[in-house]
Amino acid sequence: MKYTEVSFTISPLEPCRDLLVDALGNEGPYDSFVETPDGLQAYIPTVQFDPQWLSLQVENLQTMAKIDYSHRDMPDKNWNEEWEKQHQPVLVTAEDGKTVWVRAPFHPHQPEADFEIEIEPKMSFGTAHHATTYMMLSFLAELPLQGKRVLDMGCGTAVLAILASTRGASHVEAIDIDEWAYRNALENAQRNHADITIHIGDADLLRHRQASEGKFDIVIANINRNILLNDMDAYVSVLSSGGQLLLSGFYESDIPALQQHAQSLCLALTRQKNRQGWSALLFSSAQ
Repeated sequence: MKYTEVSFTISPLEPCRDLLVDALGNEGPYDSFVETPDGLQAYIPTVQFDPQWLSLQVENLQTMAKIDYSHRDMPDKNWNEEWEKQHQPVLVTAEDGKTVWVRAPFHPHQPEADFEIEIEPKMSFGTAHHATTYMMLSFLAELPLQGKRVLDMGCGTAVLAILASTRGASHVEAIDIDEWAYRNALENAQRNHADITIHIGDADLLRHRQASEGKFDIVIANINRNILLNDMDAYVSVLSSGGQLLLSGFYESDIPALQQHAQSLCLALTRQKNRQGWSALLFSSAQ
């Protein structure tokens, strides 16, 4: 099948890149995406490529960011086979030495790893290739999760929720606003025999949550700076006394703003990881 590649440069990058992926993939016919340092590459079967429709999607987002794009027809290849050649498994090594092997169905098992997760990523974020997912998996490999109640916000592929379940969390919930991610998370949870309750929605689900539904010992969110700042109050509202909030999806330069907002919600920064310019922060709530 012939494919068309559309290359985007986006400034500022977030949250416009996420919104563009949602518009092209969830609402439109684009079926795969590759994040680049300054934007995005999107792929669509050439017979479905509609320049006017694409122009309209970009125009809808131009008030948020400057978006430039170009397109080209790709050679006629078996692109699933090509993608499998390029898509490599990831071995996450935590500071305490524990390892997490994240692989696709066509990758080999790694019996030496402490934990193994099989992910069919499709268009959802969360394959451990990105620095933020790597750091979050590293944190979750180290934290005591046995018997804990865990919530994964913006779950993407559900790779983080799956690791929490694998490590003995007593109750795991996951939420994503994207319908494609929701379906992908369901598939991956089943694939890994993980007992996870998955919802489609956003932080408003937490704001309307009933007390009888219970609070969480650990809330994790790997999203982006703006959404984290906007929704952190909702995360804290469902966090148990002495609970932990684990955040990533932002640059090191964003730490002061996130830390200041967390302090206003009575959260204390207890640990930090940095990788390739990105950061992950672990906060604790008051007892």
